[in-house]
Amino acid sequence: MTMYQNNQQEAAMIPDNTLHVDGPEPEELVPSRYALRVGEIDVLVISDGVLPLPTATLGTNVDPAVRAVWFENMFLPPDQFDWALNVLVVRSGNQTILVDAGLGGQFPGFPRAGMFPKRLEAAGIDLSSVTDIIITHMHMDHVGGLLVDNVKSRLRSDVRIHVAAAEVNFWEVPDFGSTSMPAAVPNVLRSTANLFINQYRHMLRIFEDEYDVAPGVVVRRTGGHTPGHSVVHVASGGERLTFAGDAMFPVGFEHPDWHNGFEHDPEESVRVRVDLLRKAATNREILVATHLPFPSVGHVAVDGDAFRWVASFWDY
Repeated sequence: MTMYQNNQQEAAMIPDNTLHVDGPEPEELVPSRYALRVGEIDVLVISDGVLPLPTATLGTNVDPAVRAVWFENMFLPPDQFDWALNVLVVRSGNQTILVDAGLGGQFPGFPRAGMFPKRLEAAGIDLSSVTDIIITHMHMDHVGGLLVDNVKSRLRSDVRIHVAAAEVNFWEVPDFGSTSMPAAVPNVLRSTANLFINQYRHMLRIFEDEYDVAPGVVVRRTGGHTPGHSVVHVASGGERLTFAGDAMFPVGFEHPDWHNGFEHDPEESVRVRVDLLRKAATNREILVATHLPFPSVGHVAVDGDAFRWVASFWDY
């Protein structure tokens, strides 16, 4: 039997989150995982939570007034917004693959992030069953979850962690010259990436440009956001899904040319983003990304010189 036969069975695994007068109050009232199938491959999107960021980070190369209009039209606050954090679990054959690991709980000031371990457990998935981990890039909100003690202790000693060579090389002497981050962030990013490499070096499976992780699951380096930033392609039975990591942000459909403050090569990031959007629209594939609002499952349509996000109807 597969990990998620369908969303009806997955729903049966979810604790009853309905408020009952005579019962205890549930721990969470929001959905935190969403299951789907890509052909014969099972995919689970898990929310690691959210973290607050300044709105300025979503369009560093545009007039602040123009940026403010976009946030207003999206019914979002003008100064700070909640940055969604999504990770994937993919099961192909006898392999269970974790794609990114969220923020972790070791960073002060982010109490609503670092949720993936308990939500993975709530979904009935033991960390010891994970055979492979794909790291799209080594920013703290993608590797921090692997630095939590109760995560490290539960991983298999032979787990394979796939990451691009360019990413590992970049963090030896990272260049933040083209970024526009809050002042304290670069040092934390650097120290977290170095700690991750030091703790997991013997588990790393480094690839150059592309690697077949499992049947129908391919990781491909795109660069842009970071030199080794990678995306994950899932394909089975004529169906396709791309996990775009940080190549895509909520504003990127209408304004793919807007720079994000965390992009180490903003111009290359634009090229990568537009290429991914064009291919997703042409292939009519499912697109999922780290920082799109949960569950971030949808399609891309061409809209003049830009694009349009078409959220999937939830399958209950």
